[in-house]
Parts: sequence; C-alpha cells; structure tokens
Amino acid sequence: MNHKYIYLLAMGHFSVDLAMGALPAILPFFVSQYGMDYRSAAGLMFASSFLSSLVQPAFGWLADRSSKTWFMPLGILLSGVTMGISGLFENYWLIFAVITLGGIGSAIFHPEAARMVNKVSGNRKGTALSIFSVGGNSGFAVGPLIVVAAITSFSLKGTVVLSLAALIMAIILIIVVPKMNREIARRTVSEDTTIGKVTEREITGNNDWRAFAHLTVLITFSSIVICGLRSFIPLYWVDVMGLSAASAGSALTLLFTLGVVTTLIGGLMADKFGYLKTVRISYMLLAPMVAILSQTTDGVSGYLLMVPIGFAMFAPFSSVIVLGQSYLARSIGFASGVTMGLSFSIGGVTVPLIGWFADSYGLITTMELLAMIAVLAALSSFILSDPAKGSQKDPACRLRG
Repeated sequence: MNHKYIYLLAMGHFSVDLAMGALPAILPFFVSQYGMDYRSAAGLMFASSFLSSLVQPAFGWLADRSSKTWFMPLGILLSGVTMGISGLFENYWLIFAVITLGGIGSAIFHPEAARMVNKVSGNRKGTALSIFSVGGNSGFAVGPLIVVAAITSFSLKGTVVLSLAALIMAIILIIVVPKMNREIARRTVSEDTTIGKVTEREITGNNDWRAFAHLTVLITFSSIVICGLRSFIPLYWVDVMGLSAASAGSALTLLFTLGVVTTLIGGLMADKFGYLKTVRISYMLLAPMVAILSQTTDGVSGYLLMVPIGFAMFAPFSSVIVLGQSYLARSIGFASGVTMGLSFSIGGVTVPLIGWFADSYGLITTMELLAMIAVLAALSSFILSDPAKGSQKDPACRLRG
C-alpha cells in the first residue's frame, strides 16, 4: 500500500466532502432567515443528490474504460465553488440549482478517486479504503464547524469559504496527480510486485451481478437512514431539544468526527475479521440506537448517542465498497461509483418525502421512521454472499487480496 498516494487521495476526499458536509448545517439558517419549511429545506438535500445518484455510476463506467484522473480536481472545484456561492442567493430555485451542481461535482470525483485507491492499495484494500473514507468523513465533520463559524461571522455570505478550500485542493491535485500516474506506470513496468498492477487473475475476474444487486438493496436502506440523520439531526436539535443552530452544527461535527475514527477502525476490523461480519454487526447496532434517539429530548443524551450511532454508520463504509469491488471484479470503477454514490445520494433523493413526513407528523415520528428503515438495512445484510466462498468455487471471481 502506497501511503503517500492514499493520503493524497484522502485529502481530495476531505475537500469534496467538506462542501457536501456543510449543507445540513446551513439548513437551519435557511429556515430561520428565509422562512423555509421542512419540506423546502429537505428539497435542498434532494438537490445535492438527485442528479448525482444518476451520473455517478456513469462516471464510474467511464473510469473503467480509461483513466481520467482530471475528473478528481474538476469534481472538487465544481462541488466547492457551487456550494460556496449558495449563501449569496435568496431565491430558492437559484440555491437549488447551485447545490445541484455541487452534487454533480461530488459525483465526478468519487468513482475515479476510489478506482485510484484500489489501484495503489496492494492487498490491504480494507485499510486503504478506510483511510480514504476517513478523509471524506473528516470533511463532513469539519464542514459544519467551518460553515457555522463563517455564517455567524459574515452572515450567509460566509459560505464562500468553501469555494476557497476547493480551489486550493484542486490546484494541488492538478500538480501532483500526473506525477503519481507516471510513478505508478514506471513501477508497473520495472517491478514484479508493483503498485496498482492488475494481475491475470484480476483481468479474468467475473462480475456477480446478483450479489451486487443484494448489496444495492442494503445500500439503499442504509443511505436513507444516513441521509435522513444528516438532514434532520440539526433540525431535531433546534426544534425538539430547544438548542441553538450552532449547537445543531456541533452535533453533526461530533458525529462525523467520530466517523473519522470509526471508519478507520472499521477498515482494520474488515481486514482482520472479514467484511461481512463488520457490515452485519454495524447495522445491527444502528437500528436500536436510532430508536433510542427518537425518544430523546435531552441534549446531553443526544450528544452521547452520537458515539454508537457514529460507529454504526461509518464502520461498515469501507467494507461495503470492497464488497462491491469484489462482486464486480471486472468493473471496479462502476462498482465504486454505485457503492459510494448510492451511499449518500439515494437517501438524498428520498429526503423530500421524509421532509413531507416531518411536516405532517413531526420530527420525533420521523426519527422513529428512520429507526424502522435501519431495521430493514440490518436484515438486508444477511442476504449478502461471501466473496471468499465465491472464490473457492471459482478462483477467478474476486480481486486479489
């Protein structure tokens, strides 16, 4: 595993998810300053996801056909700049449009970046993807903190700080990524054991579409829960617990800060104990924790619940990606685009419906609904097949390592 390149890609992941992670923390300010209802606020989460969920697998398909590493700085630039200017507008549909472009930027970045991580990870795919995921979760953790501080200091125009961060990281990738490609190519030619070398066994790997379909069911349910929590935890903190918008942003920061640690722990667990076991344990924990949160109106208890919820949300993330890449061994870019894309985008598409539900039945009942969907995610984890068993039947059916 080439740590230098893994960390570089993780920093790119941090930058793109810094912008996307800031959006839920901006929503309470849109509600208080522009008078949006829950459905309108949830519609902005939908804006960040609905096109992203469609185009991200397409960009993964393109990444499988030929490497397009320039997708990575382009995606960072598009997501950061558009999210950064969202606070400059008061018209709802202008805000909706720029946030939609931000979601597309995220979709451009993730498949190519995940494919490159797979290429430089050697036989430690779980650990490498967990480090990469830590970058993204760090962005989700820091994003609310930065944007709340900026808005508090400069009003909603303070969101422009997100554009600055994206510009800096995009420039770094534009300079460094060509060097990374040349070094990978040079080592592939000169060494028997090289970074990113595709063996004959990997080239002849099979795609298990049925197993991947089962994984997609799990991702769909878990994405609805994760996006629902991202969208409504800030509103729950304000409207049910009676705390400030800044406190609501800090709850998201705590959740995703814990995600940084638990994603790395989850990757290490997956490499040691297996991907399926890590996935099943995590989702079996998530459902009861969300159910307890739905009955919590005390701020201290809510913050404490972020610990187990953060573990259950983020520990299985790298395992899900590796499983997808193992099921579709010949289409790693497409598998990465679907698993990483659907993990956040498919839930975003359903958020307006959850927003309508929250307007009709209240936030407590909405959290109870998310707990029920988390139960479906846990049950779905038990229909997944084990790639290791598949490889015993057909040695060419999964990735090396």
